Amino acid sequence: MISYLTIGLLGLLSLSIPVGIVLFLLGFGIDTFFSPFPLIRGLGNLVWSTSNNATLIAIPFFVLLGEILVRSGIATRTYAALDRWVSWLPGGLVHANIATATMFSATSGSSVATAATVATVAMPQAEKLGYDPKLFSGAIAAGGTLGIMIPPSINLIVYGFLTQTSIPRLFLAGLVPGIALALSFVLVTVLICAVRPDLGGQRRVFTASQMLRALLHLFPIILLFTVIIGSIYKGWATPTEAAAVGVAGAIAIAAAFGGVSMAMFRDAIRGTVKITSMIMLVVIGASFLNFTLASAGIGRELQTFLGDMGLTPLAFMLVIVCVYIVLGFFIETLSLMVVTIPIIVPLVVEQGFDPIWFGILMIVLIEMALITPPVGLNLYVVQGARKGGSMTEVMLGTLPYMAMMLAMVAALIAFPQIALFLPDALQ
Repeated sequence: MISYLTIGLLGLLSLSIPVGIVLFLLGFGIDTFFSPFPLIRGLGNLVWSTSNNATLIAIPFFVLLGEILVRSGIATRTYAALDRWVSWLPGGLVHANIATATMFSATSGSSVATAATVATVAMPQAEKLGYDPKLFSGAIAAGGTLGIMIPPSINLIVYGFLTQTSIPRLFLAGLVPGIALALSFVLVTVLICAVRPDLGGQRRVFTASQMLRALLHLFPIILLFTVIIGSIYKGWATPTEAAAVGVAGAIAIAAAFGGVSMAMFRDAIRGTVKITSMIMLVVIGASFLNFTLASAGIGRELQTFLGDMGLTPLAFMLVIVCVYIVLGFFIETLSLMVVTIPIIVPLVVEQGFDPIWFGILMIVLIEMALITPPVGLNLYVVQGARKGGSMTEVMLGTLPYMAMMLAMVAALIAFPQIALFLPDALQ
């Protein structure tokens, strides 16, 4: 069954069949060839119960929140404001790319949306100010990956839904590693540009009055993040309710800066419907595949297979890390999550690892998948925003940031409290 699943998944994806459909087809195949019971008869009830879960309503709300901020022009103002605060560092405007990606990660919940936002705003500046195209575009692609780590994260919501773990605890667990990754991106950029100043372009210093005026454009985003996350942890709102509050706050911010129009709402809602439809098809397909896998007994197969290998818990985790790195080359990130969670997470818990901690470790590995060819979505998003140059430049530009992600994986394995400190402290 494991061989069928691996070959079937890679084979169907290579035919460019939509991922959600691939998950259903794999479920039908397992039902036909490996199950003595007609599992397909439960499909209707399964689809309804999955899509009728109130937790998943947070997904379209968070997507809409990001769409409103992007299409109302708030992204451009935020980028310009952060430029005044961080461009004095070696690397100049590259740090504004990372800082803007970090701030929008704290509101949009989507890595691809974050990367697209920053790339659209920042790319025209790269040629104008003479930045190295590899480092500049690589920083945008890597910074965009923070969208699925720093809460509120759509991927963490999906992980919590599929594993039945606490989404507020997952949000808390992702906060410290997410901020640490952003700071490590800044640090590696400073080191690179200190050794090779020609790569970083011109460092710009602004007056104190200009920096203080820029706070006017940063404060609303910081306030919005505080309201969303604070309302969850204070117990005033569930993640779904906090997402709805966030949408209302985004509309208020857009109105305050004159970005509200019927065209903006139309484009934002259209974008939300497209993204949400894709996500829900994958989630429902994954739920059906999870049901057929569990019914057919793949958990027992894997337990027997791994038990025969005689791995220690640490060796087992290193094998899992290698599996995710390799699969990340070929499978889109959300799909990689929903396909592997029902198989891997029960085994991880059985080995004695915390599912909250493993969710954060998985997210870091999936962030790497966003910037590794040939399927790294952020690479294509950033390349699409460029006026010229090759995809190879973007790939090479992400290598220093990929090294920081690997360092974070090692740190999380060595020191699990990096992820668990906040959830345990505030429980």
